Amino acid sequence: MKFRHAAAAITAVLVMSAAAAQTAAPNANAPAKAGSAPTTATAAAAAPATEAPAASAEATAAVKPGDATAGAGKAAACGACHGMDGNSSDAQYPRLAGQNEAYIVRQLTDFKSGARANPIMMGMVAALSPQDMHDIGAYFASKQSLPGVADQTLVAQGQTLYRQGDSTRGIPACMACHGPDGRGNPGAMYPQLTSQHANYIQATLKAWHDGTTWGTDAHAKIMPAIAQKLDDKDIAALASYIEGLHTAE
Repeated sequence: MKFRHAAAAITAVLVMSAAAAQTAAPNANAPAKAGSAPTTATAAAAAPATEAPAASAEATAAVKPGDATAGAGKAAACGACHGMDGNSSDAQYPRLAGQNEAYIVRQLTDFKSGARANPIMMGMVAALSPQDMHDIGAYFASKQSLPGVADQTLVAQGQTLYRQGDSTRGIPACMACHGPDGRGNPGAMYPQLTSQHANYIQATLKAWHDGTTWGTDAHAKIMPAIAQKLDDKDIAALASYIEGLHTAE
């Protein structure tokens, strides 16, 4: 719906009234004098509107912190792949249980904008409002992730990379952002990694290594830059170690 700028309209009417009171109306058939400036009323009428279109209701509606109770119903469709409690049984789909709300909202927003490309998820989020995203995020954040199991033959290498990194190759310790127990950092929107499926972690790191990105902003560029320094053995060891990583709870 378009709105007129009331103040501009009233001003134009007052100016036109004043002009009519001071001068007789010009002959409509009389040619305009060369070089003459348009009347104030004409200029006002010809001036382009400067008011921006009204923002959509979705953009202007205040978004409240997520409501896990409201999110339970909204997340029902997510359960087919991610599990009703966020603990997916298929390792190609990430576990969302315990994931922080801020990170989930960011990913859903990126899917909707196309910054993160995934045909299935882009279709799933198309009708979600920002409030829906927060409610869904709050619902999964309220759940507890189930513990996974690491391959003991890969633990030593994975633990070293996760906790110390490799300064000789410019690889930072994973726990610097994701925490010693993999809990993540909600304030910085760094995701929880603990107990995440090794298959999903491995596939994601490999995709980043090969050039996939989830946006163009500085935050989205962090992991691709790190993953490109990892080789296949590093990725496999980290993925396995992360699946076996448990929170202190």
